[in-house]
Amino acid sequence: MSVGTSSAPGAERTARPPAPRPGDLAELGIDPDQLPDGLVVADEHGRVVCFNAAAARITAVPAGRALGRPLETALPLEDLEGRRWWQLTDPYGGLAIRVRQPERNLLLPGGREVLVSARYVRAEPAGPVRRVVVTLRDTEARRRTERSHAELIATVAHELRSPLTSVKGFTATLLAKWERFTDDQKRLMLETVDADADRVTRLIAELLDISRIDSGRLEVRRQPVDIGAAVGRHIQAHVAAGQQADRFLLRVQRPLPDLWADPDKVDQVLGNLLENAVRHGEGTVTIDITPSASPREREDAGTSVTVSDEGPGIPEESMNRVFTRFWRGSKRGGTGLGLYIVKGIVEAHGGTITVGRAPGGGAQFRFTLPVAAPAYLT
Repeated sequence: MSVGTSSAPGAERTARPPAPRPGDLAELGIDPDQLPDGLVVADEHGRVVCFNAAAARITAVPAGRALGRPLETALPLEDLEGRRWWQLTDPYGGLAIRVRQPERNLLLPGGREVLVSARYVRAEPAGPVRRVVVTLRDTEARRRTERSHAELIATVAHELRSPLTSVKGFTATLLAKWERFTDDQKRLMLETVDADADRVTRLIAELLDISRIDSGRLEVRRQPVDIGAAVGRHIQAHVAAGQQADRFLLRVQRPLPDLWADPDKVDQVLGNLLENAVRHGEGTVTIDITPSASPREREDAGTSVTVSDEGPGIPEESMNRVFTRFWRGSKRGGTGLGLYIVKGIVEAHGGTITVGRAPGGGAQFRFTLPVAAPAYLT
């Protein structure tokens, strides 16, 4: 929340009215206790006149105990070197041209970190400070993000190490002892190198997808998609890889509305869901494709795909974590990024995805995509 300064003498000749001060929040119909960040306001004497509910929660100081007290007493802050922040910055007696303190990490009593920024409100440029407006934010969200990034780096490093070690070992061995190996041995080594190179490529593609999803830059290039044919291709690929054809049951409820989606990304979603059902489920893998209501408002038509297996399923307590980064079931391998990417792709299409328990007791994933055509055709 930013707070403007009051108008200086002569400012009444301008067309722009003076900006509201923190004390004017009630007049604007804004309840400071509804603000998501902590808000602390001190008057021209350095006494606290506003201490909202978020500030009380973050500092563990009741508002009634803070109001009316000196700012440095109600909100004792230290920098990371142990220096008292209010004495260091001296908002009321410091530089007359200073109007703010940028956000930084400071410590509350007990060593808890908070993100603090301050604004000095003056009645006129270089005049005395009339208000000190302080915002507080908990660092827990930032710490979770930092932990997530650190875990991503550790996971990527671990996943890259194994295939790259294999590639390096086989290529070094072939270069050093090429003549000693038979053609069959050479072919086996090169096939292993090729498979490991594919594994590295897939991991890099996953990282790029995560980057685009997190930044909101995942592009969707819509084309007509025959979702039934797409599922059929994935089933044929699994059969060609050694699965029994009767392990798959594809049921299509027609007529289906014309679906416009990104075919490559739909393939990515289908591939991940079917791979999980085959690898971690048991029994028959059933794929139901049905028309449904669109997940988007003001649109009637959508297409739903449900993938079910007959395995042990997903524990109830894990249901709400399935689509988060690094989630793995008890028997899962891999990076734990696939379902996070699947959810990002579905939502980039304006769709929804859910997880539940199949009628046979296994896991059931259902995603629904709107069938809307590209903007240039509407």
